[in-house]
Amino acid sequence: MKVVGFAGFSGSGKTTLVERLIPALRRRGLRVSVVKHAHHHFDIDHAGKDTYRHREAGAFEVVVASSKRLALMREFEQAAQLTVHQLIAELYEGVDWVLVEGFKDSDLLKVEVWRAQARQPARYMDDDFIVAIATDSPDQLPHPTLRPVLDLNDAEALADWLVAHQDRFNYCLEDMA
Repeated sequence: MKVVGFAGFSGSGKTTLVERLIPALRRRGLRVSVVKHAHHHFDIDHAGKDTYRHREAGAFEVVVASSKRLALMREFEQAAQLTVHQLIAELYEGVDWVLVEGFKDSDLLKVEVWRAQARQPARYMDDDFIVAIATDSPDQLPHPTLRPVLDLNDAEALADWLVAHQDRFNYCLEDMA
């Protein structure tokens, strides 16, 4: 499996870029998974549904599946901060690419998503794990860089770049355990 992170401040366009990159990679015959960091309490379940009732009754895990999808919900007894590597380990091993949104401080190779309009600092000067910058304002980057500068609005070109450099993004779960 190949793993690449997308890091940037809120409002930089990470989600939109990942959303466009998924079908671009799928058109190349690749299976894609996503790991997304959620900062706030979130729930995918709804009050009154069987799975919600099972969790409320105290189940540690509830797996619900149909012929089209599977969802696993796990309730932690105490607050837990899982690492990106622990989350990747939960994924199906037969995936070709894992796109990681968030986890900007991780040790994964990352593409920084940066917009001058967002008025947030760039991170590429201080993060050796940033291997490229996706931006809509390359002429306004705060510091010169030898890293590839990619068009934030061209997911096809980014998919081409990732596939051309795919060996850099090899990920071995055993090495991270």
